[in-house]
Amino acid sequence: MKRLTIAAAAAAFAWMGFAGAAHAEWPERAVTIIVPWSAGGGTDATARAVAAELQKRLGQPFNVVNRTGGGGLVGHITIANAPNDGYTLGVITIETTMYAAQGIPGAEPENFTLIGRFNADPIAVNVRADAPYSTVAELIDAVKANPGAIKASGANTGGLSHLAWAGLLNQLDVDPSASPWIASAGSAPAMQQLAADAIQVVATSPAEARALVEAGEAKTLALLSGERSPVYPDLPTTDEIFSIKWSPLPFRGLAGPADLPAETTATLAAQLKEITEDPEFNKFMDGRGFSVAYQNSADFTKTVSDSRTGLVESMKVLGLAK
Repeated sequence: MKRLTIAAAAAAFAWMGFAGAAHAEWPERAVTIIVPWSAGGGTDATARAVAAELQKRLGQPFNVVNRTGGGGLVGHITIANAPNDGYTLGVITIETTMYAAQGIPGAEPENFTLIGRFNADPIAVNVRADAPYSTVAELIDAVKANPGAIKASGANTGGLSHLAWAGLLNQLDVDPSASPWIASAGSAPAMQQLAADAIQVVATSPAEARALVEAGEAKTLALLSGERSPVYPDLPTTDEIFSIKWSPLPFRGLAGPADLPAETTATLAAQLKEITEDPEFNKFMDGRGFSVAYQNSADFTKTVSDSRTGLVESMKVLGLAK
């Protein structure tokens, strides 16, 4: 009996050691990365680049799945509600700072483990190449002169692209309703609407407009920003043109559901930092017009908090907050 007891204890310790080793070896199987926006857009493209690097570095598949709908809400809630075992992660965007102010719970920053930011690009004002205005000042004059005629899009109603465009109009003492917002599932379908002349303005990053710009079908007039972008140094900013201060800066960051295991979070954070320092990743991002703007978990958390404060205040002014 004594020998059996010793053997059982030894087996228990061996199993515990195996379990500990297995836990330390995350990931042991494929990981899903949820993208809350449509395929072909900037969030999708950058998420797939990060996923490919994680797969290469951690030796397991990192599969990107697009979960669209509700202006990013469906995908963000999918990430927040996932099991916190590290096998469902996601790329979150600045819209997470705005849902609660719209009366939609479940996808605010506190519902996530913020692992790190890898990209932040200003929103730009994009129009068709044959549009009758060559500057954003001329575009605004056209909106004033033809209320209701110049339709805009870029994402959902109440989303960041909408807030950025409506906020600009508000800053210039123009009623935002003078340029009706047409909701879309993201920048890619909005740019298709622009090409079809169904809308006249798309508020999205220059990178997401780049394909149509290079094809000669669209042009970027200005950045909705307080400073020029090193990636697009020739693009003027609305702050410098109109002498205002309006800079709603979108971000893309890697996240998981709240209470992600500390070991998993640390592994992902370390890998994300290395990825953003990798010359090949930077070459990929630069070649497609995306900035690399890494922030660790603590800095990313502060950025998210600061963004929420400013955007919610603006939403209240525009009547977009409940």
